[in-house]
Amino acid sequence: MDYNLLAKQILKNVGDAENVSKVWHCATRLRFKLVNEEKADTTAVEALDGVVTVVQSAGQYQVVIGNSVGKVYEEIIQLNDKFENQSMNRSVKENGEKQRLINKLLAFVSSVFTPFLGALAASGILKGLLILATNFNVLSETDGAYQIWSASSDAIFYFLPLFIGFTAAKQLRVNQFVAVTIAGALVYPNLITLMSEGKGIEFFGLPIQSATYSASVIPILLAIWLLSFIEPVLDKIFPESVRNIFTPLLSIMIMVPLTLLVVGPIGNIVSTGLATALGAVYSFSPMIAGLILGAIHQVIVIFGVHWALITLMINNISEFGQDPWLPIVCIAVFAQAGSALGVFLKTTDKKMKSIAGSAFVTAIFSITEPAIYGVNLKLKKPMYFALLASGIGGAIAGFGEVKASTFTFPGILAIPTYLGNGFGFEVIGLIVGLCGATLLTYLFGVTNPAKIETMISNDLGEEVLISGKKIELQEVNDPAFSSGAIGKGFAIIPIENTIKSPFNGTVSAIFPTKHAVGLTTDSGVELLIHVGIDTVQLDGKYFDTYVSQGDTVRAGQPLIQFDNEKIKAAGYDTTVIYVVTNSSDFENIKIDILKDNPIQLA
Repeated sequence: MDYNLLAKQILKNVGDAENVSKVWHCATRLRFKLVNEEKADTTAVEALDGVVTVVQSAGQYQVVIGNSVGKVYEEIIQLNDKFENQSMNRSVKENGEKQRLINKLLAFVSSVFTPFLGALAASGILKGLLILATNFNVLSETDGAYQIWSASSDAIFYFLPLFIGFTAAKQLRVNQFVAVTIAGALVYPNLITLMSEGKGIEFFGLPIQSATYSASVIPILLAIWLLSFIEPVLDKIFPESVRNIFTPLLSIMIMVPLTLLVVGPIGNIVSTGLATALGAVYSFSPMIAGLILGAIHQVIVIFGVHWALITLMINNISEFGQDPWLPIVCIAVFAQAGSALGVFLKTTDKKMKSIAGSAFVTAIFSITEPAIYGVNLKLKKPMYFALLASGIGGAIAGFGEVKASTFTFPGILAIPTYLGNGFGFEVIGLIVGLCGATLLTYLFGVTNPAKIETMISNDLGEEVLISGKKIELQEVNDPAFSSGAIGKGFAIIPIENTIKSPFNGTVSAIFPTKHAVGLTTDSGVELLIHVGIDTVQLDGKYFDTYVSQGDTVRAGQPLIQFDNEKIKAAGYDTTVIYVVTNSSDFENIKIDILKDNPIQLA
């Protein structure tokens, strides 16, 4: 794959660099903060080779790439390095309104953890492997190899405030090394010893609460957030000639004691409170808690709000030495993998089989986005079966009160971290999640392309197409369409003014500028009807719509009314383009405008 070309195409279709306020990436997605999301051509982005789908959630425009996302991100940075230096805390207006506080918070937490996710996951897996090695007497805790690897796996968790301080400072545009210094003071060995031994320690007579901040999350996040207000004030006080020395000096002198006296204890109260609240739900009924979290966790992932839960999981490990939610989430991950496996085993579509096979493998190793967006959510039924199976499996794990002994991202390599009381229930839950989703999807979740194609040939009727001269798609004066990048199709140079639905289906999209409509048939055909070339610039002038998104329509029902003559007089090409945007989902399908039906089998 040409990552440079893909990066250029994505950047162009999200509205070019001037429409991008911030870009970063997680394990599978490019995450954009766009100045105006309406400028992004989502249809074009989704049609790009190498893009799985687009998700607009939590104030972010998320382009799902898969495992190659890091390479695409690096190419985007090379195209325009302004992105790396832009702040996450600047107010970005979307559709004329400031983004909601909750969206800003979720985006901030996500961007803080993303840079060291790989090291965090690797450390957790290593810890799990060590647990497995000691249980099978491969290593003992006195062995030098065990002690070295144990230190390696513990390091990122012990010094977690330093990692969080560094990445949070980058997002909030404050001095990253000052932030690490503040975080380092929280885990300074001598200070930890004084506080953990119960010896009194004061700061000018003010008592400092005994606390341990190793592996903590919320205290350092609050501290760096507060630093983002203090540092700009100090910058204004000191002249530029001495600012680089005195701003860091006073930042450290103020923030370290302030964090130990006020911010840290508040953070610990918040952490303990959140953990206690979740613990209360779990204590009421572990089985019901497991059922609910198992069933909804991957939906939470879709909306990008799972980061709040991840923070609490890490906090539980820090506060209590164990976490009850990670084993349940692992079952949800296995269920997504199971549905992808069911699709892989059942489908005869070569492209879908390839996507489902690779999605199953990545999901087993904790990366579920390819399975969710590339397979299960796309086919719908596999997603429902995954949620059902993971809910049942989660209830089983909850009933067994399984706990994780350390944090690592849920997947097959995390299983050793669940060893202990109730581990047998975790195994049963994982089997139910994986095998249940696989079996349900295989039996009821897949309609093979051969059957779909037969329905396609009957779905589109030429008698309800707009009157005019038919032309081949490659004759359209727009490379996005003529190249076939968006999908197979045809076009008509119209002699009338009404766009009608060519089949029974659902309105999946109606554009604010009224110049285009997306339709979906019950058999899975996704058709885009686009009126004119560059007519989006008319901003709805000379257009009227008769339908709304989500409406059910019948063949021949009017969708869009437009003034053909006035649009041409304004200098625009009025060619009406019909494109099947999911053409690649179907084997042996071609668009043949010379036949009675515009979509025919090859």
